[in-house]
Amino acid sequence: MKRFHVHVAVKELQESVRFYSAMFGSSPTVIKPDYAKWMLEDPKINFAISQRSTALGVNHLGLQAETEDELEAIHANLQEAGAAIVAEKGVHCCYAKSDKYWITDPQGVAWESFRSLGGVPFYGEEAHTRAAACASGASSGCCAPQSEQQRAAKACCT
Repeated sequence: MKRFHVHVAVKELQESVRFYSAMFGSSPTVIKPDYAKWMLEDPKINFAISQRSTALGVNHLGLQAETEDELEAIHANLQEAGAAIVAEKGVHCCYAKSDKYWITDPQGVAWESFRSLGGVPFYGEEAHTRAAACASGASSGCCAPQSEQQRAAKACCT
């Protein structure tokens, strides 16, 4: 069964953890100095917050698959949408290793479909790997890939 995913960029993590813990009636299942995640069953949602973005608010939305078959079924649906899809296999993002597909909807909202393969002790790709990926114009694997306009507007990986 798939799980809906929401990732929100926040200004102050501890204040936001207190707020969302009260709202959801439960503590985060993952808490790091710059990140927290609730894996809720009612509603069935993977809700994450982080202090990694300069733009506050919804960072991206998504669908989390439990199996490779579910992920590939989501990918097949994305192909029907007719937009460019960015595929990432075995990337490190948000303290997890995942296979994922990214797409941007007509409003510019990034959508991530992914399957978690396990945890990792750091937020994203190592700094040197991320810098090399950005220099080549590739996505870094950690949260929504930048659009061409975003890349042109500001230097990647600074």
